[in-house]
Amino acid sequence: MSDPRRGFVLVAVLWLITLLSALAMAASMTFRGFAAVVAVDWDRTQAQVLLAAGLEAAAHSVEALGGTPLDQLDISVALRTGSVRARISDEGGRIDIGKAPVEVLAALFRSIGVAAKQADDIARSVAEWRKPNTAAPSPAAPARAADAPSPAAPAKAADTPSPAAPAKAADAGQPFTDIHQLLLIPGTAPEWVTAIAPLATVYGSETVNPLTASAQVLAALPGTDAARIKAFMQMRHRAPADTQQLAAMLGTAQSYLGVNPGPVVARVDLTARVGDGFTEGAQAVAVLMQGDSEPYRVLVWNALVRGMP
Repeated sequence: MSDPRRGFVLVAVLWLITLLSALAMAASMTFRGFAAVVAVDWDRTQAQVLLAAGLEAAAHSVEALGGTPLDQLDISVALRTGSVRARISDEGGRIDIGKAPVEVLAALFRSIGVAAKQADDIARSVAEWRKPNTAAPSPAAPARAADAPSPAAPAKAADTPSPAAPAKAADAGQPFTDIHQLLLIPGTAPEWVTAIAPLATVYGSETVNPLTASAQVLAALPGTDAARIKAFMQMRHRAPADTQQLAAMLGTAQSYLGVNPGPVVARVDLTARVGDGFTEGAQAVAVLMQGDSEPYRVLVWNALVRGMP
């Protein structure tokens, strides 16, 4: 007669084998997942090193220009772990949204397809936003001696806005530190900000540098046309030193042009590619410091993660 306990033992053994198989499979999958994470992290580490090398090479290239204006410059660096490409341009050759005149801002928005009335409205809103956000004295409250009692004046909250002046947001009156802060202004569409990003900056001046501005930036200025810009760009390549003569070629737009004698502020668009095809990008803004202990200082670093192609 067979022992019934043998059946229970057999079932228990089978369940144990199944459990061990499941654990082994889970461990294998976990290890593969862990290995993949490690591989991605290693790729990103190598990409970060390449991006840093690209920025160093870009700063060296700008320094090597000496007194030559920073027109758009493309460089590439190849290392054992991969390669990095850098496109370098001058922020002074863009329209500064924090300093440009209202008519320039309106022309900038019109150049990307915004209707004329909307462009004018948003330009005025930007100019209003830039004004210092200081509270004006109430016209109904005459000045009094500091120690005079005021029994007839009821208590009033210190932050109560004047009815004649609409309240601004808390950020208003502060300098722009990023063009995406335009989205804080009511009525600004995100696609407008995206479209003007290559043409605008917050590191320029009231005028645009005619020696480094792209044709697209020049086309966004009031009073320019395609024929003038084409002739201007051709002359700039032949005789870049004669700034006044060049500016005069753009007609009435020359009043919005000028060369800032300050340090060069460069925008660097970087793309790194490691050996297995992993790519990663970054956009940096750096100021070149002449005679400083550091050759350049990074003002902005925006990572653009891309991954495998």
